[in-house]
Amino acid sequence: MSTGGECRYVIDQNAYIKLVLHALNHKTSAVNGLLLGRLPGEVVEITESVLLFHSSSQIGLLPSLEIALITIEEYFSSQGLSIVGYFHANERFDDLELGTLARNIADHVYRYFPQAALLLLENKKLGALQNKKDMAPVMQLYTRDSSKSWKLESNGNTRLTTKEASANIVLLDFISLEKWNDVVDFDDHLDDISKDWLNSELFK
Repeated sequence: MSTGGECRYVIDQNAYIKLVLHALNHKTSAVNGLLLGRLPGEVVEITESVLLFHSSSQIGLLPSLEIALITIEEYFSSQGLSIVGYFHANERFDDLELGTLARNIADHVYRYFPQAALLLLENKKLGALQNKKDMAPVMQLYTRDSSKSWKLESNGNTRLTTKEASANIVLLDFISLEKWNDVVDFDDHLDDISKDWLNSELFK
């Protein structure tokens, strides 16, 4: 079985776009999300993402996280999907540090899935994307092995790819339509349970 230090990661276009829109919807706060997928071989297929929190009071709160994890696992296990990683976007645009909170939540995922990916939004890449300069995923990839520390993959652009080559073009369309206003995260759902944390209508 490959460790996180050896796997490649492929993220579906919709899962990828949802994570970026979540960050754009809450530009002045940290946001996070879970990656769901499967490991059929040497490649971790990230087929879905679930947006977690955006408020500083909830993002590090264990009870809210536990509720989210149980709900998400129950829902997706029937589809044969497991939690395979964690996504984090920092509060400040220029902050590329992997903070303690992100590491702690990713550690929790790693305990259940040793090939877990930790994705950190890179705002500079997102800015370049809007000038159509860079079509690679706008995220940094961190993986962990038995050393207990998360390491930034220097060859992340080859280890992490979008399943569809057009993902960033579609993302730009969504940005131009301000579709970030339509995303719902678990925070929103806990405030109002009628809000759809699956974002079923987002890509229709």
